Amino acid sequence: QVQLAESGGGLVPAGGSLRLSCAASEPTFSFYAMGWFRQAPGKEREFLAGISRGGGSTNYADSVKGRFTISRDNAKNTVYLQMNSLRAEDTAVYYCAAKRVVVPAVLSTRAQYDYWGQGTQVTVSS
Repeated sequence: QVQLAESGGGLVPAGGSLRLSCAASEPTFSFYAMGWFRQAPGKEREFLAGISRGGGSTNYADSVKGRFTISRDNAKNTVYLQMNSLRAEDTAVYYCAAKRVVVPAVLSTRAQYDYWGQGTQVTVSS
């Protein structure tokens, strides 16, 4: 059972930046594709960014492309989400997700992931 713990959320003014971290308990972290999602009140959980197990491939939702960057450090069992130019509509609970894969794929849908963190709140004030 992989345990994921997000951190780095908080309150930030519009136009500001935050970096979220997600630490995994799994020592074979490098075999897992990772992703970031978010869920705003009354809305579905939406995909933001995904990264392959080695970090060589990434994918982004159109809503965050050019503003958010996903990265990972397999030596630290951690995946990151750098968020720049934040907007009020980015306010949500942010989740990281993981799935063990046999190929270096990038996963982009909620159903593809097996493990989820508890989430961290990001609030952007306008």
